[in-house]
Amino acid sequence: MAEGNKIDNLMRAQVLVNALPYIKDYNGQIVVVKYGGNAMVSPELKDAVMKDIVLLSLVGVRLVLVHGGGPEINQQLKKIGKESKFVGGLRYTDAETAEVVQMVLAGKVNKDLVALLSRHGGKALGLCGMDGRMIEVEKKRSEVDLGFVGSITKVNTQVILDALDNGYIPVISTVAADEKGQVYNINADTAAAKIAAELKAKNLILMTDIRGLLRDKDDESTLIPQVQVSEVPNLIRQGIISGGMIPKIECCVESIRRGVKKSLILDGRIPHSLLIEMFTDEGVGTMFL
Repeated sequence: MAEGNKIDNLMRAQVLVNALPYIKDYNGQIVVVKYGGNAMVSPELKDAVMKDIVLLSLVGVRLVLVHGGGPEINQQLKKIGKESKFVGGLRYTDAETAEVVQMVLAGKVNKDLVALLSRHGGKALGLCGMDGRMIEVEKKRSEVDLGFVGSITKVNTQVILDALDNGYIPVISTVAADEKGQVYNINADTAAAKIAAELKAKNLILMTDIRGLLRDKDDESTLIPQVQVSEVPNLIRQGIISGGMIPKIECCVESIRRGVKKSLILDGRIPHSLLIEMFTDEGVGTMFL
């Protein structure tokens, strides 16, 4: 038994030693993580993600957490007898839905995440796009009216940097208001990409319910681990990037073009995928460079 423990301890030590170059590389760097989907629904996965975020923060990564909350919004709308409507992957948001989105995202979901991070020893600060006029918006222009869905006109990073400089993990919900005070729902992937670009983040990580970009969407073994942004238009033409993946990947591309070093679509269903991606050479998703 003692011999087994000795081997286990040696293995643990080796894991930490192997992580050292990665920890040095990320120390003091800003990483923006967009968190949503299945990793947010499963209590076990949620717990694992929060532990990863606290650990990353404690070893010196300046981590910014941007979150969605679609399933919780759907649940709340159902409670009040309202059906969720989507147009081209974006939630149709009338005045009543906008109120629910604000209540659920900036209220319940945001504060639940702050509480969970605190429970694991992290210093977290819950924010939304309205705080410090962090996210300025206007009504999104589209062929079909989406209601109160916002398009970001400006990101003011001062409130985020103030939180980071004081040792906090900013936890950001993507609701914002225009100059007249009208509340808008904003796509969390888009918000995370724009925040990462303005912060000149080292990485943007979009946690999703899928393995990453697949050559054959029905075969997870066809994962494409790395993509140059110049290859993206061709992959769209070939139909390899299609449907709901197009806006996600466009967010990755935009962030790279605006100075983010790496953008990743990460499989949030794998426990501790954040640590595996950042502190090992394995990788568990698709990286855009």
